[in-house]
Amino acid sequence: MPILGIGVDILHLPRLIDLLSRRGSNAFATRILSSQELRTFQLLSEQFGEGKTERIAQFLGVRWAVKEAAYKALYPIRPTWKEVTYLSFNRTTGVKPTLVYHPVRNDVGPANKLHVSVSHDGDYVYAQVIAEST
Repeated sequence: MPILGIGVDILHLPRLIDLLSRRGSNAFATRILSSQELRTFQLLSEQFGEGKTERIAQFLGVRWAVKEAAYKALYPIRPTWKEVTYLSFNRTTGVKPTLVYHPVRNDVGPANKLHVSVSHDGDYVYAQVIAEST
């Protein structure tokens, strides 16, 4: 199957932490997360509370970087933030990270298969997405 596009993004977490301290993590999460991701974020926020800003920022930062990379890989298709859902590695089942694109508009055409890779180390998150035609 032909590759339609490749997108990459790198995020410096302190920049996101600064943004979250000014605007609040809930407002940011509501803006960029799909409904499934938002439910996971809310559970994570309840579990960690406000004391774990770095962990919450990492959760949001990974999704931000993945969605930015997906946006670049899917061009000229312009997905909204909420149309792309990142499902991280599941240690129980061994299922690798998955990226799902659910367009809400009918004029987008057939969905593409998306491959995602994420790496985070210290203050940086890196995401790469490859869009493949179905």
